[in-house]
Amino acid sequence: MERFEYAVMLTPADEGGFVVTCRDLPQLVTQGEDVADALLEAADAMDEVFAAYMQGKLAFPAPSKARRGEYRVAPPAETMAKAALYVAMREAHVTNVQLAKQLGVDEKEVRRLLDPRYAYKLPRIAQAVAVLGKRLVIGLEPA
Repeated sequence: MERFEYAVMLTPADEGGFVVTCRDLPQLVTQGEDVADALLEAADAMDEVFAAYMQGKLAFPAPSKARRGEYRVAPPAETMAKAALYVAMREAHVTNVQLAKQLGVDEKEVRRLLDPRYAYKLPRIAQAVAVLGKRLVIGLEPA
């Protein structure tokens, strides 16, 4: 199962708060006033990094195991769902046009399904993932 959860490091900043970085996603750099704020900002920054990967048609790096002192962070659920669809399409070597044909929709709907800035309902994304022979799974774990 593909997991979109990455280890981030919080480094105390000279001016207070924390600077957040991620060794697997070097583009991710943000900051927060305290640990909770820094982790929220990390998830928000990860949302932007995921958007850049998908728009640039880049492969997501595999998440490394968290090291001592690192925290696991994931982007918002809708972003993870869109990333799952993106990865499933890449693995199946399916284009937007091919997926649109399989779904019986116009290609622009597939572009919207993949667009990180376009709100889409999770059942529709799950349907597209299913057409590719995968299952979208949402889980619950202890914090």
